[in-house]
Amino acid sequence: MKNDLNRRRFLKSAIAGSAGLGLATSAHGFNILSSYPVKDKYNVAIMGLNSRGGEHASGFARQEKANVAYICDVDERAVASGIDRVMKAGQKSKPKGITDFRQALDDKSVDVLTIAAPDHWHAPAAILGLKAGKHIYVEKPGSHNPAEGELLIQAATKYNKVVMMGNQRRSWPRVREAIQSLHSGVIGPVYYARAWYTNTRPTIGKGKETPVPSWLNYELWQGPAPRKPFLDNVVHYQWHWRWHWGTGEIVNNGTHFIDLARLGLNVSYPTKVYSGGGRYQYKDDWETPDTQVATFDFEGGKTILWEGRSCNQRSINDMGSGVSFHGEQGTLELKDNSYKIFNNKGELIKQADGTTNTAVDQTGAGFDLDKDHFANFLDGLETNKPLNSPYSDSYKSVLLGHLGNISYRVGRSLVCDPQNGHIKNDSEAAGLWGRQYEKGWEPVI
Repeated sequence: MKNDLNRRRFLKSAIAGSAGLGLATSAHGFNILSSYPVKDKYNVAIMGLNSRGGEHASGFARQEKANVAYICDVDERAVASGIDRVMKAGQKSKPKGITDFRQALDDKSVDVLTIAAPDHWHAPAAILGLKAGKHIYVEKPGSHNPAEGELLIQAATKYNKVVMMGNQRRSWPRVREAIQSLHSGVIGPVYYARAWYTNTRPTIGKGKETPVPSWLNYELWQGPAPRKPFLDNVVHYQWHWRWHWGTGEIVNNGTHFIDLARLGLNVSYPTKVYSGGGRYQYKDDWETPDTQVATFDFEGGKTILWEGRSCNQRSINDMGSGVSFHGEQGTLELKDNSYKIFNNKGELIKQADGTTNTAVDQTGAGFDLDKDHFANFLDGLETNKPLNSPYSDSYKSVLLGHLGNISYRVGRSLVCDPQNGHIKNDSEAAGLWGRQYEKGWEPVI
């Protein structure tokens, strides 16, 4: 009883922010003082197999502690592809393919739900999984809006389960080394970080109402989102650029790099946020900005700048995506799983190359870089090993992207509470903190 009480107190303190950044040292980790039963293998259900979900299928199948028991997708073609990826990864038992992930939640032998469905599903599915007694591994961003992120943290505490986000760069060796170097003062006090992502995405055109394809359960694909007619330019990827389902590039890919910027600066919630930009390249159904700049100011005289260019891939410092940290004594540039350190004369004083032979692209890492993140999650289910990315901490980075979008949508800067990131004295902006749900699908903890 005493251990359970201490554990609950610890979890509550983690939500309040005392768990730190979950990266630099064990003192900054999220330590699950676990009383979960130790198991030879954890049965895993994977929800959403397009894009990152395919990496979940093959990645968890290769983990010694995991057995992929269910492949869940509203696209029957993706179900077959996911099963194939599990078997090719070497798992001896064939997972069960289903359309509705809730069937897997009803199976008491399932220990873990991983979520790689569209953003509007992340928090609602995770909360359903927690209520069913499952641990959760959710891809970034884990929430469609700030209110959902807060609900998910509350649910993790209430149901006493692990929730970890798939911002896998937190587990990459050179990234961890770079952040530790910053915290150790390698470039002196760090006051500014610049994060960016560039791409050359084509137009998504103007969608047409068409019959729902026979292979798609569109009703379940929509799930918690209010109903809209099926358009031929939304499923499977272009929903990212529609506010109804997606969160734009700043939360889609920006989360990875803003997260590292926040870790390096060792900050939590902002005091001020401003974002501007627009949809410049094409005249189509794309609603979120294809070009966006956002600034985040923090207490202690620290600032993060985000630049996103979805339709112009010209690199910055020879990096299509990355983060640079600027301190009193120099600059650290972080690219994928490598980094460089320069003094204030611009002279290179250290270069740390990647620790893997796998090329990193902008859709996600290969297995040898994903594996440590998956393994850290599974270890956190039964040991005192800190989680590299507990959602209670990674949500702070996701929130920055959400706040950037809110500032962009209302067209002005936001003043925020540095204790929790809430918007102050702006009812219109605060009205975008949450969303409306399809009746009967509201997330309830």
